[in-house]
Amino acid sequence: MVLASRPLRHVTTVASVGVGLTLAACSPAADKIGVQGDADGIAITHIHAAVRDPGRGDLLLATHEGLFRQEGDQLVAVGPVMDLMSFTVDADGTYYASGHPGLQTDLPQPLGLITSTDGGASWTVASRGGESDFHALAASGSTVTGYDGTLRTSSDRRTWQERSITAPPRTLAASPDGTILATTEAGLLRSSDAGVTWVRLTPPQQAILVAWVDASTVVALSTVGRVATSTDAGQSWSLAATILGEAGALSAGRTSDGSLEIIAVVDDTVIRTLDEGTTTEVLVE
Repeated sequence: MVLASRPLRHVTTVASVGVGLTLAACSPAADKIGVQGDADGIAITHIHAAVRDPGRGDLLLATHEGLFRQEGDQLVAVGPVMDLMSFTVDADGTYYASGHPGLQTDLPQPLGLITSTDGGASWTVASRGGESDFHALAASGSTVTGYDGTLRTSSDRRTWQERSITAPPRTLAASPDGTILATTEAGLLRSSDAGVTWVRLTPPQQAILVAWVDASTVVALSTVGRVATSTDAGQSWSLAATILGEAGALSAGRTSDGSLEIIAVVDDTVIRTLDEGTTTEVLVE
């Protein structure tokens, strides 16, 4: 299936859930979004994130028009149309996102922190609805870190603590043990105490995007589009020779046979590489 990631192009999706929405009349911490219908003809204009569901292994695309799941050779729209400016999936399968509601949704603007435990079919406004548009999110266990102009961390998804950071993060990534990485103009920063303190790491080229593979393996993409990998949580690095190109999103994980899989959105195309960029495969274009 061909993804229309450029304006005025469309995807036709076969979807059991789509753009319809109802919102329960209750407090923001318990607002539940229910959806039904279909999503044929949605034009996807920008992909904010491309990650795999840790349980199913499906590719998930968080876009300006909502969440899409790749099933075989088709993209299926999941949940309501909304601008998912940030999106991440914890190891337990919980989805976290933030951004802006669609025109046909009765949701706070901005969304604040929203969560889903049913694969994106429904969402709960956990906190900061109408207050925060997190452009970067990371989650590990009970701790969520987000940046909405201020760096914030939460251990219960409802109450937040403000943190200091040298420069605004473009991306945030959390390891299984809760270590946070942030790509900034001041360099790649790491915190092991929920954002209270930060130390600067020194990859071979400035990192613009970063992702954890496991508790010790990190993948970064440099400003010139080269892949750097670390197997000791960022203490030392290897730099690939191939230039992937300017990327807008990055994720990484392991395949069923243990190979390192790197997924990136480059020039509106979702690609993956199993050899740190030497060869690439188009997943969605």
